[in-house]
Amino acid sequence: MNLILTILAVFVLLVGSELWFRRHSPHSEFSRKFIHIVVGSFAAFWPFYLPWSAIIFMSLSFVVVVLISKYFDVFRAIHTVERPTWGEVYFALAVGALAYITHEPWIYAAALLHMSLADGLAAVIGVTYGRAQSYTVLGHRKSLAGTLTFFIVSIAILSLFNIYGAAIGIGVIISLAVATTFIENIGVRGLDNLLVPLVIGVVLTRIN
Repeated sequence: MNLILTILAVFVLLVGSELWFRRHSPHSEFSRKFIHIVVGSFAAFWPFYLPWSAIIFMSLSFVVVVLISKYFDVFRAIHTVERPTWGEVYFALAVGALAYITHEPWIYAAALLHMSLADGLAAVIGVTYGRAQSYTVLGHRKSLAGTLTFFIVSIAILSLFNIYGAAIGIGVIISLAVATTFIENIGVRGLDNLLVPLVIGVVLTRIN
């Protein structure tokens, strides 16, 4: 029953976002990142009530749906973007890949929240406030505001993990935040959506 309700909730979020996008035509980055933040944050807490096999099933289903949508242009809200990216596919893969790396719910949540909240908010803040102070990495434009946002949100997520998950210490928190901020910068074409959560998952699993 939990799995069915989760599938229904994701479907409602995707369809609702798509209808809103087609009616109001917001900035493409805002619509993509809204879905990115909401669905990703929702998925981060699946291990607390879904079995790991169900999470892997959801991940594989995401991949299929995203590829079909990308090919047939079904969900424009998640594909309409000015630059070439496979971020939504990597997003779906990360959901399942993390289930192989760790079976600790709090590690899973911390890793996936980096993809949803840290990356999502960094993009929104970067587009809104970072155009004046930008730089280029591997041919892709980044903003100081977006990068700083990612770093701050990463610190916040890891600090909460330090409280509710397992004690990791301020040194690990800062080191991981710096490392993932760097990866977010070089992970072009959406590859950071896969690399960032996997790095968090592997490191936290190894030290706990």
